[in-house]
Amino acid sequence: MSNLSAGAEQARSQHQKLTRLKFIRRIFFMIVGSALFSVGLEIFLVPNNIIDGGVVGISIIVSHLTKIPLGVFLVILNLPFLLLGYKQIGKTFAISTLFSVVLMSVGTSLLHPVQAITIDPLLAAVFGGIILGIGVGLVIRSGGSLDGTEIVAIVFSKKSPFSVGEIVMFFNFFILASAGFVFGWDHAMYSLIAYYIAFKMIDITIEGLDQSKAVWIISDESDKIGDTITSRLGRGVTYLKGEGAFTGDDKKVIFSVITRLEEAKLKSILDELDPKAFLAIGNIHDVKGGRFKKKDIH
Repeated sequence: MSNLSAGAEQARSQHQKLTRLKFIRRIFFMIVGSALFSVGLEIFLVPNNIIDGGVVGISIIVSHLTKIPLGVFLVILNLPFLLLGYKQIGKTFAISTLFSVVLMSVGTSLLHPVQAITIDPLLAAVFGGIILGIGVGLVIRSGGSLDGTEIVAIVFSKKSPFSVGEIVMFFNFFILASAGFVFGWDHAMYSLIAYYIAFKMIDITIEGLDQSKAVWIISDESDKIGDTITSRLGRGVTYLKGEGAFTGDDKKVIFSVITRLEEAKLKSILDELDPKAFLAIGNIHDVKGGRFKKKDIH
């Protein structure tokens, strides 16, 4: 089974185990994320002729040229990517994305008559980018997407060392550049600023709670602790040979990589098996290879 198929299968399994509370929580954050995205577009970016990237950016340009409401193109142009999401990632993801895109389309239609908060393009780019990024991040963390390029990015991120935000930024550099021919090159540069801020906020929102951490553990119960970490957390461990400087005794050092969400569980394991164990934890910028797998968005 390929990594992509395995990820889709795991997503389906997780979906089946969702409690009603978790399901409601996902729906809530999809609604909040879509609403924030709509606010960022219609209250900050669109009135100042600043575009977003991807399908949304194309929709803004086409809507500006044809005078057809933006919400129409947001749905129509995303449909092919929804099909890709259905085939490559799963039914749950496709339904979640369709739900989020429809909410975004309705939100932009409702907010279109609302007056922009600022006519300063720099302020619009900064605050619009922040709000957009948070909105997209919330939707992705909840199992959906708001833009076709994000679907492509989610697929590629599972097999590459690049984050979702970095892949989206690569695609959108060329799309955002087209804004120069429609709105002028100054607005194209403001669009690049807005999207750079947005993709940073996407990463913070998606990965902020799942930041990777390296752990080193020294204990007389190293074998038992290592087996428990593997069985309970599903994380691989590596045993390193060490020597106590004071006693000269041989020591077996456990090395592993976990997420921030698993830190509390790891500490509870140590409290259970060896309360006197030495534990050191450090932040890691990125992880690639080995048995550490990127968690599925779902």
